[in-house]
Amino acid sequence: MTVPPLFDHLDTEDEDQLRHDAAPRDALFEAGSGPGVGDDNPPAGAHPRLWAWLHVEPFYWTMRVVYVCLAAGAVFAVYINGVAEGWWHAWGEKPGVAATTPATQPAPTASASASGEAAMSGGYQIGPDGVLVRPAQFAADTYTQPELPEEAKENTERGAEAAAEHYLALLIYAWNTGDTQPLADMSDPSSEFASSYIRDIDTAYENGWIYGTESKVLHVFRLEPVGEEQGNVQANTIGVKLQISSVEGVTCQGQKITVNKHEYTSTLSLFMTWKDGRWIETQGRMISENEK
Repeated sequence: MTVPPLFDHLDTEDEDQLRHDAAPRDALFEAGSGPGVGDDNPPAGAHPRLWAWLHVEPFYWTMRVVYVCLAAGAVFAVYINGVAEGWWHAWGEKPGVAATTPATQPAPTASASASGEAAMSGGYQIGPDGVLVRPAQFAADTYTQPELPEEAKENTERGAEAAAEHYLALLIYAWNTGDTQPLADMSDPSSEFASSYIRDIDTAYENGWIYGTESKVLHVFRLEPVGEEQGNVQANTIGVKLQISSVEGVTCQGQKITVNKHEYTSTLSLFMTWKDGRWIETQGRMISENEK
């Protein structure tokens, strides 16, 4: 007996179902009938590349955000540098004279050289050596060197007195000018009195100056010959003891000014010795009346 084919017993509906079950799996995916496939389909009208760029894992999204931030920072840095260099104006800034000024132009600074004014201290100008400049009206050349009186050229007691008064004038001249040579010329090289004053005056003028020093003779206390027997006294010596009134005046040391216009009295004792046809000082002593 002949057996009929198996498919002969299937009706048309069963046959269609069988073909569908036997179809390849790939064909089912291509037809879009697989479960879950419709979830990944791009929306209608979307560009395929844009969809692919957006549809990535969170890590790649983070990297892309970083790249975007770096690019924005670079653009902002270029903008800031351009404003600083004057390549373009800042956002919202209106062009003006100040905006067109070169950024590299140095700003003026306040200084003594720029203003032309000399540095001052306490009303005095500061010199290049750091010492206050002496006022011109009291400059050393405004003081005239005292001239030896004719009486001081005589080998007499009155001559010795006149020579002592002239010696005092040379001492005041030295204080006001710093010129100690005339005083040294009228002093014996062995006189400690003369050398001490000359040393003090030279030191004062190394870093300063003095003006306004004055002295005048008030009285002659003693005028008499001094014998060699009194010890360390040269021949032909006459002792002269004077009361004097003095004012120290204005003293500058560096940038410090001292003004002393107080008048005080002192006793000046001098040994004037007639030597080589003239009077010279061989010994001396100055005592303030406050020290007595």
